[in-house]
Amino acid sequence: MTPTPRLLAAVTLVLATTLYGTITAHAEDDPNDPPGTEPSASAPVEVDPNDPDLKLPDGATLAQAKVLDIKSVVEEQSGDERREDTNTSVTLALQAEVLFGKDSAKLGAEAKSRIRGIADEIRTQNATRVRVFGFTDDLGSSAHGDVLSKRRANAVHDVLSQSLNDAGITYEVRGYGEQYPIADNATEAGRKKNRRVEVSFPRTEP
Repeated sequence: MTPTPRLLAAVTLVLATTLYGTITAHAEDDPNDPPGTEPSASAPVEVDPNDPDLKLPDGATLAQAKVLDIKSVVEEQSGDERREDTNTSVTLALQAEVLFGKDSAKLGAEAKSRIRGIADEIRTQNATRVRVFGFTDDLGSSAHGDVLSKRRANAVHDVLSQSLNDAGITYEVRGYGEQYPIADNATEAGRKKNRRVEVSFPRTEP
């Protein structure tokens, strides 16, 4: 029985990040752009600083405009799956233990079923760009983590591409190893969260 998701983080304002990279069929050997740090593709709304309705005090000026996005984060009670929604994109993170055996990149039947569920949502959103990023904890050598995360990202990509069977979708597939942890590697609970594969894609524009 699937646990009821619980809200981990309420609505948080963050800079929008929706610029996508190059097309790759499998994980790149030298990924340069960390996930979630790309500049926004949307321009700020223009505001006339001389508009009298702003009622600015004498001598006051408007601060530089920023593009803001609303992000909600929901995680299953088991921690097996973590979902981030913004106005522009969806990111689904699946823990490695849900998908793979220890030190393995082989997907079982249940794991493939979960990935096909993600493919259904990608199809619903009419997404044409999909990113698949693999991550590990910091145990073992960094080089081993890099290789394992690439193999796992490639395995998830293969199931997604077969399920979607759409030549119009391009993929960015990368393995980041122990880089960009989302939890503390000092505890097993934190390391478990960091061993993950993330699939992200844009929402359909209104």
